[in-house]
Amino acid sequence: QVQMVESGGGLVQAGASLRLSCAASKRTFDYHTMGWFRQAPGKEREFVAAITWRSDNTYYADSVKGRFTVSRENAKNSVFLQMNSLKPEDTAVYYCGASSYRNRVSYMSDYDYWGQGTQVTVSS
Repeated sequence: QVQMVESGGGLVQAGASLRLSCAASKRTFDYHTMGWFRQAPGKEREFVAAITWRSDNTYYADSVKGRFTVSRENAKNSVFLQMNSLKPEDTAVYYCGASSYRNRVSYMSDYDYWGQGTQVTVSS
């Protein structure tokens, strides 16, 4: 059964930190590149970060470089997004996705599976 569940979202003030988690089923997680996307109200879902199966490559959107860090723990079928120095423009629903691609990670069409999302709200 395909299952991906995000957690860790919440309401924080600008400058604060949050750590998002995504727990996936083994079938969904093993050998997949894992990515994070976000969708703000009235906007399209956009790429945030991704990490390959062996953690040898990470990718970030320019808007989050230096503030967000993606990591994974394969033994626990989990991927994480550490978000520091949060800004109001980071407010969105954050989704994790699983991709069978290694080098194509920044488009929704690159991903096979998705979680249901977790809300992150950053107040000014």
